[in-house]
Amino acid sequence: MLRLLGFLDYLVSLYEWIVIAAVLLQMLIQFGVINAYQPLVRSIRDGLAAVTEPLLKPIRRRMPNTGGLDFSPLVLLLICLFIRWVLIGVLIDQFR
Repeated sequence: MLRLLGFLDYLVSLYEWIVIAAVLLQMLIQFGVINAYQPLVRSIRDGLAAVTEPLLKPIRRRMPNTGGLDFSPLVLLLICLFIRWVLIGVLIDQFR
């Protein structure tokens, strides 16, 4: 059971890094550092969006409109941290 919880912790941690990469890529595109029309950049952006958007859309629907700022990735990262630190951490402590 500890190995399963460790694997779940690893998956959530990996997903956190994917969300961070998606946010950074989107910022670089919006600031004009990276050209979004290049095929490689477009495929990376689409791949990251395919992984992150299913969890970001419900958060965006429930959050108030903040103008041009999107706080949904921050909320998603906080949820991931809660899952890793509280839920998985408590379960790992119980099985030790």
